[in-house]
Amino acid sequence: MVNLLKSALYVSAVLSTSLFVTSAVAEDDKMTEDLMTEKIGRAKSAAPASISDEATIVVDGKIVVEGSNGWTCMPDTFPNDGMPMCNDAVWMEMLTAMVNKKDFTATKIGISYMLQGDRGAGVSNTDPYHPDPKNADDYVETGPHLMIIVPKAMLEGITDDPSSGGPYVMWKDTPYVHIMVPVADK
Repeated sequence: MVNLLKSALYVSAVLSTSLFVTSAVAEDDKMTEDLMTEKIGRAKSAAPASISDEATIVVDGKIVVEGSNGWTCMPDTFPNDGMPMCNDAVWMEMLTAMVNKKDFTATKIGISYMLQGDRGAGVSNTDPYHPDPKNADDYVETGPHLMIIVPKAMLEGITDDPSSGGPYVMWKDTPYVHIMVPVADK
């Protein structure tokens, strides 16, 4: 009888633990699902719906939505920085080169949207690899903007001064040079 009681208590404890773990896993799945929904929404917020609604969505380096229009949207430019962006194929090629510290030469125009701005993350206007961009002499924050890659010859005559009040050149002396086009006040 004592053994039967012990067995019953053991089974009860296992079932209770099992239900708790199953409940916790369900909660984690729900939180993961909610977080993924939030990240997809943030990624799509980077560009007009006419682009982002049909774009491929990449979250944490994984495709979570397969798109059909050649655009790629991400909730974070770099892991967890909160700067959503949507890029055409040329921009994706440039970002891949930049992340891998490889050379890149623009041979055609590329467009990227960052309609949420850089959300206070900011960058060095001359050095994409600055170790502490917020303390760079040329630190810049840009509100909602477009970024345009063009062949270098097309950059002539465009200022690299972000305080000029209009489009400016970023990362001028690097292979990743592009035009920043503010579209609204910060």
